[in-house]
Amino acid sequence: MLSARDVHKHFATPAGTLEVLRGVDLEVARGETVAVVGESGSGKSTLLALLAGLDVPTRGRVLIAGEDTARLSESALAALRARNLGIVFQQFHLMDGLTALENVRLPLELRGDADADARARAALAQVGLAERASHLPARLSGGECQRVALARALVATPGILLADEPSGSLDERTGSAALDLLFDLVARFGTALVLVTHSERLAARCARRVRLVGGRLQRTDGAA
Repeated sequence: MLSARDVHKHFATPAGTLEVLRGVDLEVARGETVAVVGESGSGKSTLLALLAGLDVPTRGRVLIAGEDTARLSESALAALRARNLGIVFQQFHLMDGLTALENVRLPLELRGDADADARARAALAQVGLAERASHLPARLSGGECQRVALARALVATPGILLADEPSGSLDERTGSAALDLLFDLVARFGTALVLVTHSERLAARCARRVRLVGGRLQRTDGAA
């Protein structure tokens, strides 16, 4: 479903070249749950952006459903993401001018799904926001915005779900419910999950854990 093969990512800075990723190899199979852990600044979010096709490696290859992201046009890459990926980031990335319902409906509309409205309403109900469907993001709390973002990622039942600290903006009770929903989707629909988190406790809910150290991934075995 998702592959990173000898992935390097470098950034130019005034002090010289910054090497964030140095030969990352990762294979994620259908239905597999993988947690990526590491210290702040270790490159976890950079890796997630590459896996999502939002950036391209300096060297190496990222394949989504067998397609090399670096070889696709912007339109082809957007279509590939729409078919295969759901993404949840810490900062929500909601469209300010769209209501909660419209934000959730957007990935379905991009795919041309005829039942987009009904499915979006059902997804909002799953995260406890049915009564906020007509509200713009500015009228929602941070926790509510994160739940809208989660509903948007889940609504199209993607083959691959990428999540960057998905409960980071939620209180403990609401965050726990959102995570239960996320893992329920994985179990029910055979969705592959790549979860970036600082929490060893959350990482332990995944079948496999890897740690970013020195720009490379290391397997982590045993309980957290």
